[in-house]
Amino acid sequence: MIVAIILSIFLLTPFFVITIFRKSKVGKSIGTVIMAYAVGVIMALFFWLSDMFSINVLSINKVDLKELQDLLMKISVPLAIPLMLFSSNFKLWAKSLPKAVTALCTGVAAVVVAVVISFLIFKNKGITDLNKIAGMMTGLYTGGAMNFAALKSILKTDETIATLTSTLEMIIIFPFLLFITAGGYKLFRLLLPFKDPLVVVDKNDPNDHSVLVDVEDYNKMFSKKIFPKTMLGFLLSVGFLVIGAGLSLLITGKLNELVVIFTITTLAILASFNEKIRNLPKTFELGMFFILIFSVIMASQFDVSKLNSEAIKIFLFVLSISLFVIILHVILCRIFKVSGDLFTVAIIALICSPPFVPPIVAAMGNRKVLISGITIGLVGYAVGNYLGTGIAYLLGLF
Repeated sequence: MIVAIILSIFLLTPFFVITIFRKSKVGKSIGTVIMAYAVGVIMALFFWLSDMFSINVLSINKVDLKELQDLLMKISVPLAIPLMLFSSNFKLWAKSLPKAVTALCTGVAAVVVAVVISFLIFKNKGITDLNKIAGMMTGLYTGGAMNFAALKSILKTDETIATLTSTLEMIIIFPFLLFITAGGYKLFRLLLPFKDPLVVVDKNDPNDHSVLVDVEDYNKMFSKKIFPKTMLGFLLSVGFLVIGAGLSLLITGKLNELVVIFTITTLAILASFNEKIRNLPKTFELGMFFILIFSVIMASQFDVSKLNSEAIKIFLFVLSISLFVIILHVILCRIFKVSGDLFTVAIIALICSPPFVPPIVAAMGNRKVLISGITIGLVGYAVGNYLGTGIAYLLGLF
């Protein structure tokens, strides 16, 4: 019975979060991912307090709970990846927005350099699996929680280390988001006083995000007209997962997360070039639903008792990466004359993910950079897993 209750919380939290997101301005400004993490952290504190005071309210073995959490996370992320990539018009964006491409490339370069520098600084400081944390941070800062989750599986990172890293990163980045929305973007306008890029709109493409008010538009998602088409995208995502699993079994003789994730990511990118697949409605939003499931489960694994001296070191490592990324990206954007607003949406899209872009655009009052920010994040989704894996294995040689 208690297992069913916990499972229900994990699966129903996205509906709860999405409802607040749709109905509340505060919820929209906070974002769905942060709200899901908040629910997960509350659950983690409840688990911890129950254990600390030996209150047997859960009536569930810790091993069984962990197995349930792991199973749901292993399913949710591979399903989310294709769904969130299907609607991406990479071809149109690359042709029409050269400055946005510059913002993307400089942002990715800043992430890689920041991760490598921070790794060298903290190399001999006693942090467990530092190269794996570096790889996950590379993925996280080129696409958000989805890539972090995928890399956690690919690199087989310890659950506690992964959860600590994710939670501590949110503690660092949340104040940065508040700073931006409270007017911090004006600082970047002063540092980068250049013109915004011209936006080319594809009027025949309903998924051209330049004409959207919001990336996460859940309205009418379950209507009779839209829902069946969205389910086609879901079935295609399941099919890619089956292909990835089959290819993994064929190559390695077992389910290898590296092969599975790379296969579904590559297939999803290729599928996005098909107009019929790209125009399937609400696939991005359905992908976000699975990311919210992952987010609440990931946060629910946070163990307060693990906040020791190593956690402080991980916090400083993540803080170092965050500061270096922002500073280096500003410097590179200054060199290549990228506007302050374009830099702002680019850095938010990369380190937080595309759903965080619209609230920032609304705060700045500049919709001209909306499509750029969203697509930068989507491209980040596409490259983050490859890049994070490469960085982790490369740094592991040192």
